[in-house]
Amino acid sequence: MRLLILGGTDFVGRAIAEDAVARGWEVTVFHRGTGPAPAGVRALHGDRTAADGLAALSSPSGPEEWDAVVDTWSAAPSVVRDSARLLAPRAGRYAYVSSRSVYAYPAAPGGDETRAVVDGDPDAGDVEYAQAKRGGELAALDSFGAARTLLLRAGLVLGPYENIGRLPWWLTRIARGGDVLAPGPREQGLQYVDARDLAAFTLDALRDERSGPYDVVCPRGFASTGELLEACVAAVNPSGARLRWTDAEVILAAGIEPWLQLPAWLPPGEDYDALMTSDTARAQAAGLRCRPVTETVRDTWAWLTSIGGTAPQRGDRPVVGLDPGVEAGVLGR
Repeated sequence: MRLLILGGTDFVGRAIAEDAVARGWEVTVFHRGTGPAPAGVRALHGDRTAADGLAALSSPSGPEEWDAVVDTWSAAPSVVRDSARLLAPRAGRYAYVSSRSVYAYPAAPGGDETRAVVDGDPDAGDVEYAQAKRGGELAALDSFGAARTLLLRAGLVLGPYENIGRLPWWLTRIARGGDVLAPGPREQGLQYVDARDLAAFTLDALRDERSGPYDVVCPRGFASTGELLEACVAAVNPSGARLRWTDAEVILAAGIEPWLQLPAWLPPGEDYDALMTSDTARAQAAGLRCRPVTETVRDTWAWLTSIGGTAPQRGDRPVVGLDPGVEAGVLGR
């Protein structure tokens, strides 16, 4: 299998590249060259936002061909459009790593891939995240058609190489020890996907010639906020950290912003229903398998400590985490 990854050096793209190499696939990664490519791949360099940024994908000896393409782009849909147009005659299938943010808001609990989506424009430039991902989906569909396009609607993604900062923040905070503000309810369900499980599902689906949208997160009831944070305590033991479970109402009254200041957490309500209650039966039936949250946390901590304890940070995403003074103020009430 000849695979082209547009990206392939960070987080999800890197997990896909490493899995594909382990399978014995012939992997090419196309990226800007700002970071090292995974071992075992061929690297091509180019800036997809530049006028001639895709030139490296055109071989002087003639058009190169691939069995499949994976695209992890998260910004202007027009960038996906240009790549898909170029590659449609030269690749068998196009997998676009999208997001469950494409679903129209508010969303009823338990929805699946058939729910309404936001408007999107494949020709758009910089737009809001949900519209950007939907526009990217439409761009891929316009060039490859429904039968050759795989849409991977991931939710919260965790695991080694994370460059958003959510799980790394919790791990480093718990590693500092002391009383830790733990957002309740403790038993509230948490839907996420380990980047490596997302990678395995993506490659299996390409191998099996699947198409259409898939909500790629663990099933409801698979894990909880309590299990995630308690796994963090266990992973960094002995840190002396003590989880102080705090009602959502107290946290919100203190002006703390869910998701950003307390990463991966949403209080009960419409936002939670939209992002944490998806019916993932379609992906499960297609082979999605999710490793235990304890394994995701353990491996992320091992990776984080191996690079000195500070995770890389994407420049196009806000820095997450709670100020220690704010945390102490809430816990001291």
